[in-house]
Amino acid sequence: MQRRLTERISGFYIPVSALPFTMASPRRGTVLTIMAAAVGLAGIIPASAEVDFARDIRPILNAKCTGCHGGVKQAGGVSFVYKDQVIDFEGDSGNQVVVAGDLDQSELYYRITTDDEDDAMPPRDEHPEGLSDSEKQLIRDWISEGAEWSGHWSFEPLVMPKIPATRKGKTAIDHFVLAKLEKEELPPSPQAPAGRLLRRLSLDLTGLPPTLEALDTFEVAFEKSPNEAVKKVIDELLSRPAFGEKWATMWLDLVRYADSRGLGLDDRRTIWPYRDWVINAFNEDMPFDQFTIKQLAGDLLPNPTIDDLIATAAHRNTQTNKEGGTDDEEFRVEAIVDRVNTTWQTWGSITFGCTQCHDHPYEAFRNEEYYEFMAFFNNTADCDLNNDEPLMGVPKDRSLDEKAVKLDRSIATAKQQVWEKGHGLIAKTDWAPTEKLEVSTNNQTRYVVEQANGRERFTTQGTVERGPVLTVQSSIPKGISSITAVRLTVQPKNAEKALKDSEWGFKIDKMQADMIAADGTERPIFFQLSVADVPALPHDPLIEIKADGTGFAAYTRIHHQREIVLVPSQPIPVSDSQLRLQISCNGVALGAFPIVIKQGYLDVTGDSQWSDLASDREHKAAHKAILAQVAERKKIPSIQIPVTRDRPQQIARPTHVFGRGKFLEKGARVTSGFPSSIPSPKEDEPNRLTMAKWWASPQHPLTSRVFVNRIWERLFGTGLAATLEDFGSSGEKPSHPELLDYLAVRFQDDHAWSMKSIIREIISSATYQQSAITSPTALERDPSNRLLSHGPRNRLPAETIRDQALAVSGLITNQVGGEPVHPPIPDGVWKPFSSGDKWTTPETGDDNRYRRAIYTYAKRSIPYPTFATFDAPSREFCTPRRLSSNTPLQALTMLNDEVFSEAAKGLARRMKYETEGDVSTKLSTGYRIVSAREPSPEKLQELVNLFSNLESQYNSQPKLKEGMAGTADGAAFTIVAQILLNLDEVLSK
Repeated sequence: MQRRLTERISGFYIPVSALPFTMASPRRGTVLTIMAAAVGLAGIIPASAEVDFARDIRPILNAKCTGCHGGVKQAGGVSFVYKDQVIDFEGDSGNQVVVAGDLDQSELYYRITTDDEDDAMPPRDEHPEGLSDSEKQLIRDWISEGAEWSGHWSFEPLVMPKIPATRKGKTAIDHFVLAKLEKEELPPSPQAPAGRLLRRLSLDLTGLPPTLEALDTFEVAFEKSPNEAVKKVIDELLSRPAFGEKWATMWLDLVRYADSRGLGLDDRRTIWPYRDWVINAFNEDMPFDQFTIKQLAGDLLPNPTIDDLIATAAHRNTQTNKEGGTDDEEFRVEAIVDRVNTTWQTWGSITFGCTQCHDHPYEAFRNEEYYEFMAFFNNTADCDLNNDEPLMGVPKDRSLDEKAVKLDRSIATAKQQVWEKGHGLIAKTDWAPTEKLEVSTNNQTRYVVEQANGRERFTTQGTVERGPVLTVQSSIPKGISSITAVRLTVQPKNAEKALKDSEWGFKIDKMQADMIAADGTERPIFFQLSVADVPALPHDPLIEIKADGTGFAAYTRIHHQREIVLVPSQPIPVSDSQLRLQISCNGVALGAFPIVIKQGYLDVTGDSQWSDLASDREHKAAHKAILAQVAERKKIPSIQIPVTRDRPQQIARPTHVFGRGKFLEKGARVTSGFPSSIPSPKEDEPNRLTMAKWWASPQHPLTSRVFVNRIWERLFGTGLAATLEDFGSSGEKPSHPELLDYLAVRFQDDHAWSMKSIIREIISSATYQQSAITSPTALERDPSNRLLSHGPRNRLPAETIRDQALAVSGLITNQVGGEPVHPPIPDGVWKPFSSGDKWTTPETGDDNRYRRAIYTYAKRSIPYPTFATFDAPSREFCTPRRLSSNTPLQALTMLNDEVFSEAAKGLARRMKYETEGDVSTKLSTGYRIVSAREPSPEKLQELVNLFSNLESQYNSQPKLKEGMAGTADGAAFTIVAQILLNLDEVLSK
């Protein structure tokens, strides 16, 4: 087989194909006979610089090769995603794909250079052009230089880059930017004028425009000392409560916060204390590593506070489905999948979700690694319940937090101790199975008795009807003269299958017990206490099961055998009596699936240990103390919100790989773990807290890079890496990679994860403070401002547009936190599936009508129209980046929406009544209120002329001003105010 080879000789490349040579064996023992006399200078190519795999080779492979040799399709057993399937790897052809430093032995090089159409890669029918000469040369150089493999840039360890030396620059950020501008021969723009700079800072940090008083003060200070003036105003803006209200929106987009459940009915969910927690976290400058850990695993921290538990609601923002006939397990799994994908998008900006169905097409993530990571979330206690359990009571009076959390901890500790004392007896007890079972129900649900493992058990047969009262009557085995405890065991009908595909569970609503004598006499049994197989969750038998035996459940699914021991107040004499239990199961899931016992059996014992436990004064006192503490906790008025809790280990769910991503196709069982491509803790079975700390570790290559890039995007309109949703091989490379790494290192090391500190560093740079005005040259060569040759100029976010209008009109209510509000909404929009979900708009003048946008009730199926029009997401899923549109609806909203109409009237009143001087002065002040600068003489004259024409028209035609103002000049001011609110420089920063 003929090869086209190139040998490297003395720093020059010589095309060996042009020289006389002999090839013996195409793969082993190649002999080259090069005739020195034939070597001339013609065609000699200078040696290239060192080739970098991630920068130079991976893009070629991704573009031309991974379609067939990637993570999904691995033709010939070769995948260019994984090093171990390329370097020294022997594919199905029997040849090694790449041998470092050896072109002759490298199948890859042969395939991309051969003229044999059967062997050529990429296949000519799919890529007729093949690889370009330069691409082939890069691959040749890479192999020749040793085939060093490196990860994608975002997976490489963070290292502080060298700061470029440039002549100008206020901060290190400026040096990185100026170095690139100098290379591109583009000058930076000068500093923005004082007013416009203050407006930019105010909008970026608080989401609100500066007041006239703040403008006046800043412009005077700026004139004296620009640097000192800017520094002082930055500190002041960062300290405002409005800072958290502005920046929380970014995070709420990521964690898909909404005030409704989504899917089906999409009815209300009380979760707004989490929204307030995020606002407070930004305001208090909570370090981002703590911010991360608390949301992913705050419940697993030692002695978690109320706030730590509220933080875990981040992943209770997943959608639930209350629609009748749906499968709780399906939507529970959908929620877990969403949590996995959201975690990776939020903290890693990586499309990890691709591995749900197969190995990642481009990144070094294996299919099974998806499910190893899923195991971190798979054992949370929630399971798509209508009531959002598990819930936690957040005191309405937050000054009672400490009291509430102390009670919660005390109750949990006491319950655990009481449970352990009882549960420890179960395994020590000799249990005897009851005999001669007889089973009946009050409806069409049919139970039969069968032999299994040498004993009798009862099991359903045929269709299960809703709400059966199951009567189980049995004889007491010989040798037991009195009963000291009864054990009820409930099983899945197919225990082995249920571990993979859980069955519908059960819930005991009521239990009545009797002893039936031979003559038919009935003697009721009263149980003193119960001991379940788990200390708590999903239901709490310790408290709920009393004399009537209510509250034991596997709700709504059952994976494992469950058991509960019922202890009578006194030993029960047996003689010739039979035991009868009447068990009521009225539970129904989603109106369609009966939650009843499908299979089970009874055991009894006469062991005196159980009587001793029932009569133990300390044990009784402990029970009584728990009940008293529970009653005391209920006295604290609280808001019940969904939080994250783990299921007890005794009933932990197993996690399996899903075949082709389908939850019904269970494959190999896996335990929790991390992707091998990212350094991780070496633990056998790490838990959620381990995982949370992994994300917050300075060694994690993604977390810090991703978050500082999000901050940059919020300040400049585009991230240093533009694709905020993809830091992987399919995403865009950073425009300034060294700057991104510099900021990431500074954030986690020098600033100790302080969000305010890294924001302060960025906005203190000359790069950020540049004027947004640009030159024709820069506009032509850098239309998207990726080189940062001028300041940011982009449309304001939806929430800021509304808040700005309320602020400049003097209407805004600056109240932090609280329940969602319902500002004006267009007629005909509010048509929810849930009739109980009302939209009640406060009357004009009510403070709740003018609250900031972040407090507007967020319903997924009916997003607030203004926000949707200006590209805010519905929050059904994680949204890493908002994409701005430009549509006529936006202009129509600004002109006709009730909120903006009220804002225009408010701004008109400010110009008319709160401003001294003539009409020209009043209009100039209005312009300055909305834009933070004086209008040019030409613009001011246009406004004056417009006002005069309008006033004259309204005087002559009074009906035209109806609904705007009572006077002609008031109506004219209103129309001018509408125009001012619609100016491009007002809707942009």
